[in-house]
Amino acid sequence: MSGVRCINKSIAFLLVFILTMSSMVGCGFSKQTGDYSLYESSEQYGIISGSSNDTKLFAEDVCVSDATDFGMDQVDSQVALGAGAFNANTKTTLYAQHLHERLYPASTTKVMTALVALKYGDLEKSYTISELACDQASDSSVAHLQPGDTYTLRQLLYGLLLVSGNDAAIAVAEAVGGSVEEFVEMMNAEAAALGATNTHFVNPHGLDDENHYTTVYDMYLMFNAAVQYTDFVDILHAVTYDCYYTNAKGESATITWTTTNRYLKNMVTSPDGFYMIGGKTGSTGAAKYCLVQYSTNSRNESIISVVFGADSPYNLYLLTSELLATFGEN
Repeated sequence: MSGVRCINKSIAFLLVFILTMSSMVGCGFSKQTGDYSLYESSEQYGIISGSSNDTKLFAEDVCVSDATDFGMDQVDSQVALGAGAFNANTKTTLYAQHLHERLYPASTTKVMTALVALKYGDLEKSYTISELACDQASDSSVAHLQPGDTYTLRQLLYGLLLVSGNDAAIAVAEAVGGSVEEFVEMMNAEAAALGATNTHFVNPHGLDDENHYTTVYDMYLMFNAAVQYTDFVDILHAVTYDCYYTNAKGESATITWTTTNRYLKNMVTSPDGFYMIGGKTGSTGAAKYCLVQYSTNSRNESIISVVFGADSPYNLYLLTSELLATFGEN
């Protein structure tokens, strides 16, 4: 299969284990002393489940890739800082461009924000929007929440993922974590459990910070975990969403949110044979333009593509389409 790299699973397990353990020590976890058990430690950090007689390797459910780039000469790779394409059905990496280089993720951070909310939150519970959530810069992407408004967590996730509301990100963090700080700790713990060893978050929305970073490969791991939730996929697939909420006066109100994804808005033509389910965009000055996209090919195989650091919105979608058209059927 041209352009596809495979790694023996036993080697992959060892690689992921070593990377995960070394990263956790570097990000504030204490180094363990005394007797050391491979299986107990691997279970503790979510690399395997079960006992030494019945283990499930982390690498069995995901694509595993080393630091070798390939396929870059077949697409316009020069327009982005990093990119990757992954077949979720066959567990193969289809394209690799600086997969493990730390980059700013911008609002693709909200993939992890949504994942933590889906895993630990109650989607039907209502929450009152705080002053902090609404205290966003004038040029920030927002869902136009107001202090005192009441939304369910499910509604906040639409505001988070469709219009990329930074106010919605803070509201979700407060609702699920009790505070932004506690929620960010949950995000980092979840990333570590997924094997996203080159990721560190300092906020739930993705505004630039030198200590807030991830990689193309880590974003694949996080997005792959998120699409296991039907609610996540349903929200990503929505083009518009009419949100009925209660405002601060106790009155019924409505707001309509529209996706930022240009494929879903028919602003960009999908490659032949591909069905665009949805994706998460992001852009800041440091991150440039980012997109993690979920699609299916002509064989109905799920393809996750990630492009980070594109130099323009046009080239962001150009490279995404090239990745799918060139490698997505492999």
